[in-house]
Amino acid sequence: MDTTLCGEGRMTPVRASRPYVVLSCAMSVDGYIDDATDRRLLLSNEADFDRVDGERAASDAILVGAHTIRRDDPRLLVRSEARREDRARRGLAPSPAKATVTASGELSRDCQFFSAGGADIARLVYCPAGIAAGLARRFEGLPGVEVIGIGQRVGLAAMLADLVDRGVGRLLAEGGTRIHTQLLAEGLVDEMHLVVAPFFVGGSGAPRFVSDARFPFDAAHRMTLADVRHVEDVALLRYVIPAHEPAGASEGS
Repeated sequence: MDTTLCGEGRMTPVRASRPYVVLSCAMSVDGYIDDATDRRLLLSNEADFDRVDGERAASDAILVGAHTIRRDDPRLLVRSEARREDRARRGLAPSPAKATVTASGELSRDCQFFSAGGADIARLVYCPAGIAAGLARRFEGLPGVEVIGIGQRVGLAAMLADLVDRGVGRLLAEGGTRIHTQLLAEGLVDEMHLVVAPFFVGGSGAPRFVSDARFPFDAAHRMTLADVRHVEDVALLRYVIPAHEPAGASEGS
């Protein structure tokens, strides 16, 4: 497999059909990625936030689901000035492209997905073809925004194929539950970075890392634990996931 130089100088395998996908997630000991309150739950620490910032700087695009945008209103930008300057020296935008997928089209033009960052940062919205024209009219005039309609419902494999056609060699998937579940169940993840926080959430109404699905990796088909790292008070587990056949997944957001 060929490689390409990406982001902070990391070598990323080149695939013909999709980018190299890194799934990044922080969760509690009992597997929750948030609690059931309206406030965002911080599951990590500053040292790990900086590590994730490095992963962003090393990526060509960042993917989050529409539900994550509605709930957390993330900026999805590289925070470090040094990393932004390094990307600029490489001829890249200061932060990677932003991508999201929505089945309902329920996205506000006021969210930071669209407003944060300069006009040179692409904002890609993937949706069913039937609502693409209406969404495009809603986001008209916003810098860098492109709405892409794909079929009656957006398949993540088709979305990834479109991203690789746009030059995305490395994609960082940052959530949430639906995106995690679909990517993993459909065999579309190459690395998984799980950060485990040293506490419990213990609420059945809170979002979990993944929802129910048929995953290709079970007790008889184990992933490869490539690295375990102590990042202050959290543990980082890095898994490498070999290619496999998809097992099926749940609906999009």
